[in-house]
Amino acid sequence: MVIGGGAPVSIQSMTTTATADVSATLGQVRALASAGCDIVRVAVPTRADTAALREIVAGSPVPIVADVHFHFRRALEAVEAGVAKIRLNPGTLADRGQVREVIAACRAAGVPIRVGVNEGSVHRSEAGRRRDGGPAAGIMAEALEAYLEPFHEEGFEDLVLSAKSRDAVTCVAVNRILAGRFDYPLHLGLTHSGTARTGLVRSMVAVGALLAEGIGDTVRISLAGDPMAEVTAAKELLWSLRLRQREGVEVIACPTCGRTRADVNALAEAVGAELADVREHLTVAVMGCVVNGPGEAEGVDAAACCGKSRATIYRRGRRVRTVPLAQIVPALVEEARRLLAEG
Repeated sequence: MVIGGGAPVSIQSMTTTATADVSATLGQVRALASAGCDIVRVAVPTRADTAALREIVAGSPVPIVADVHFHFRRALEAVEAGVAKIRLNPGTLADRGQVREVIAACRAAGVPIRVGVNEGSVHRSEAGRRRDGGPAAGIMAEALEAYLEPFHEEGFEDLVLSAKSRDAVTCVAVNRILAGRFDYPLHLGLTHSGTARTGLVRSMVAVGALLAEGIGDTVRISLAGDPMAEVTAAKELLWSLRLRQREGVEVIACPTCGRTRADVNALAEAVGAELADVREHLTVAVMGCVVNGPGEAEGVDAAACCGKSRATIYRRGRRVRTVPLAQIVPALVEEARRLLAEG
């Protein structure tokens, strides 16, 4: 697949399995791909991991990237196994001679390299530890630029760059620097961003801000735990920024207040679950009162405007019926499926 050059922003994630376990790793790769992941990165700290790559690459529906740290021979072995890309970290593989060997192997095989700087693995002064996005961002950018010297000397231009921090402000600052300094595709993301609760907010702030500025060609929403959550979050981000055409049912729900007499959240979740098989884009709204409900109903495919004991059902802005609160979910699902059948 193509990264940069006007291509759509791609979604990445990383497996959490031991790469040497081919069955488990391929199972996770396929699940991620089915969820909408475009590129999957795997860790290769040992020879057993790179030995498994050939079978993983052959069985994967998406490009496989080898994440290489400390041992440059893992990169050479990964290239030989047929991976789509190598990731190198300047903080963990600094020997220029070894880097040149990786460059030569990648050039011969036509394999691109992502040079990915993490703030935590870059040696820096105490000034670089400030959290205002200034010195730390500059130090990361300088470390990456210095690391690129042998690539430029060898005339190797098939590169993707990334600079990651756990801090959203630093992440935005360093990527603005990279976007202004280099013409290579940029991979966006935070590192060590946190759990799904905290890391999601940090990642969305940084990655969303950069994408809204037109910076970034591929993204990973790094979260501790199940990588499937990363893909779901990345898709929603790209849909929300209109960088991808939305697929499936988009459920809209009001935030609720003292006027609300229905459990809007439960209703919205139930509608989404009932229509989870839909691939066409439909908008379905569950609104808790008459203040914003009728207006919202005008702009969506199907809507429910809840009252004290009943709800009015709308179909593309037209009021079609009134149902008891207990019938909201089946009524909305019925209207949505009727619209799909009509095309």
